[in-house]
Amino acid sequence: MKETTKILHSIPVDELTGAISTPIYQTSTYVQEAPGVNKGYDYARSNNPTRKVLEDLIATLENGQNGYAFASGLAAIDAVIKLLKSGDEIIAVDDIYGGAYRLFTHIYQKFGINVTYVDATVAANVADAITANTKLIWIESPTNPTLKISDIREISKIAKANNILLCVDNTFATPAAQKPIDFGADIVVHSATKYLAGHSDLIAGLVVTRSIELSEKIKFIQNASGAILAPFDSWLVIRGIETLPLRFKLHSENAQKVAEYLLTVDIVKNVYYPGLSSHPNHLIAKKQQTHFGGIVTFDLKIDDKDFARHIVSNTKYFKLAESLGGVKSLICQPCEMTHKSIPSEIRYETGVTDSLIRLSVGLEDVDDLISDLNTAIHSLSKSFSFTS
Repeated sequence: MKETTKILHSIPVDELTGAISTPIYQTSTYVQEAPGVNKGYDYARSNNPTRKVLEDLIATLENGQNGYAFASGLAAIDAVIKLLKSGDEIIAVDDIYGGAYRLFTHIYQKFGINVTYVDATVAANVADAITANTKLIWIESPTNPTLKISDIREISKIAKANNILLCVDNTFATPAAQKPIDFGADIVVHSATKYLAGHSDLIAGLVVTRSIELSEKIKFIQNASGAILAPFDSWLVIRGIETLPLRFKLHSENAQKVAEYLLTVDIVKNVYYPGLSSHPNHLIAKKQQTHFGGIVTFDLKIDDKDFARHIVSNTKYFKLAESLGGVKSLICQPCEMTHKSIPSEIRYETGVTDSLIRLSVGLEDVDDLISDLNTAIHSLSKSFSFTS
């Protein structure tokens, strides 16, 4: 069965009514036949039929054992970290999402869970950082925002040899392009806010587990902590996933052309996109991904916040906003927005400069997007003295 067919037909027809669209069970509780005797549902924090369709769907798409839906991507990350205890250590990719860094550093560090950040594009760096207390390896591939690619299979071998869990944030690639569990990951997380839902109209997170044992633990954490996804938002994610293969393919095609355009711009220093042959991890990306995604980042030859701010503030179709993965194109300046919580010296070590600009390339006509960027970039010379 091909991927598009698999996605569409993994969403069941409603058994009660035959509805082809998943019903929204907007209820807080369920009538029981007798105390403790029910139809599989007793309280909506614990289970909800709409949410279950989404959870089963993402587990199927990621080739995992079970899926769990949370109120945000950070709530999903939080649930995974709750598998650990004081004294445990995490090895995490250095170019990490700012929200994950904030959660690890400002919340869990004070509970005695420490994090070591490494350049995970070199698997040996991960192996070298392991201590007796390492219990979790955390990677994004591609990373946010410089789109580094880690060899998931190689890191999985390292994790298994040391009895360590491997969690992969698959938000940027999605199961339409990459399935980390097939490469050995134990846990996959998603900010479903992004490509899975795909329309910039909700906040959601997902966790997929490889084993029954991990499934039971995440399910317990989900129910005990309570950060569950609401029925209506679950339905919106299901509806978004129905068109995921089509959307992600066009996102990737548009992003490739935008990245190739940026390579021709004199004032641009670096273009980060794994679909470019010049990308240092291009071959690993080709091995793991069927598409390279819709995120393109670039920085300027003169590393100046004001120059980058001018560009992101003067586009027409690329809207200045946080987030990514929606049908409409977005633009942001990570140092002032998504990664502001990361100290500048740490940002710079991973390539997140003051002039770095992140594009979420949408589904508009790519010629219009390139023209929009071209106008904004070339307006820079009219407003500033820019000498490369």
